[in-house]
Amino acid sequence: MKARIKWVEERTFVGESGSGHKIVLGTASGPEGRTPGPSPMELMLIGAGGCSAYDVVHILEKGREPVEDCTVELDAERAEEDPRVFTRIHMHFVVKGRGLAEKKVERAIALSLEKYCSASAMLAKSATITHDFAVVDTTAVIG
Repeated sequence: MKARIKWVEERTFVGESGSGHKIVLGTASGPEGRTPGPSPMELMLIGAGGCSAYDVVHILEKGREPVEDCTVELDAERAEEDPRVFTRIHMHFVVKGRGLAEKKVERAIALSLEKYCSASAMLAKSATITHDFAVVDTTAVIG
């Protein structure tokens, strides 16, 4: 896997993945405190959520569960001193579908966090990662 980061100006950078996707990233700079994009640490948190959401959907689809939507809300704390690594991450999953089996959703999340999600596995070296989840049955939802 490869990536390239190019400094643009002030605290603004453009990251390019080996597959050619680009993203602007940076931190607040100047008197107005503008942020040109997510910070590198925000991208790490987003990456962990994306990695795990991908796993959960894949596992449920493979098990023929009628998954329609999956959202992961993450809340994290960082160390006060440099390097300001994540020390705590909580992941709240909301999985929607028609008649989803709660036990299968719980198992899919556990498999992701304990076995498959490499981003979470790396972050778990410095952070305590906790999670909870909600299953929303869309059978009765109209419109």
